[in-house]
Amino acid sequence: MSTIFSKILAGEIPCYKIAENERYLAFLDISPLAKGHTLVIPKKEVDYIFDMESDDYLQLWAFAKDVAIAIKKVIPCKKVGVAVIGLEVAHTHIHLVPINKVSDINFAAPKLNLPQDEMMAISSLINQSI
Repeated sequence: MSTIFSKILAGEIPCYKIAENERYLAFLDISPLAKGHTLVIPKKEVDYIFDMESDDYLQLWAFAKDVAIAIKKVIPCKKVGVAVIGLEVAHTHIHLVPINKVSDINFAAPKLNLPQDEMMAISSLINQSI
């Protein structure tokens, strides 16, 4: 199975990288709900989050927590909301979305279209606060 995330992991498609280790990758969503909207994925391709091995699942959430803490440090928001939907890309991913109200994490809402230099600046700020 080859997804857009597999192509990002293989370096075939660029991304605005936030954090990476040997098992997980965090990068900015290119169609964000809010500035700082980040995707956290395992490098091992698994479609459904609850099909992950327990250790991988727990470590994915620990990695996502570190990223969420960094997001909250640099993006003004009340909290960093979390969503796992799993329908749009057949590769487990966690959405981390800076929010101030419940409607800020409405995936039916129009997405932002931020310029490349702003996306680079956001990813750099978050990365530096990890």
